[in-house]
Amino acid sequence: MGLPQGLFRTLWRMLSKEVKEHVGTDHFGNKYYYVPQYTNWRGQIIRDKRIIEAAKKNEISYEVGDIPIEWEAWIRRKRNTPPTMEEILKNEEYRQQMKIKSKDFYEKEKLLSQETNEELLPPPVQTQIKGHASAPYFGKEEPSATPTSTGKTFQPGSWVPQDGKSHNQ
Repeated sequence: MGLPQGLFRTLWRMLSKEVKEHVGTDHFGNKYYYVPQYTNWRGQIIRDKRIIEAAKKNEISYEVGDIPIEWEAWIRRKRNTPPTMEEILKNEEYRQQMKIKSKDFYEKEKLLSQETNEELLPPPVQTQIKGHASAPYFGKEEPSATPTSTGKTFQPGSWVPQDGKSHNQ
């Protein structure tokens, strides 16, 4: 922010009767302010504001997690009172414990599923079906070029002449 903009903003705050109360600072260095409701120089009622003054002045360098969840809830008016440092540290410790527990649970579940797969389930059956489902002999023995049956055990369709020649010709 340049000098003229900072000067203009300071002058505007003096004329608008906007008074910032410093509410707290987080462990990243961000400062949080509360501006109570006030009436401006034109007689308009301006509702209360919650403002964050970022430690990193460049907004592009901010990422998810750079503002603690508790402070974000206060800024978005999800909670009425600003968080204390003890509360933030307690919640952070709780989140770390949950990460460790979930990691342990995932590893135990992974080991259990491997044991279950190895001990209880039979190996997969190897099936081999030749042909296409629309073929008349699907799932049955494929007709051979050489006759294999005798007159007593003849089955229609079990023998196909070679080269498509019929024996009537």
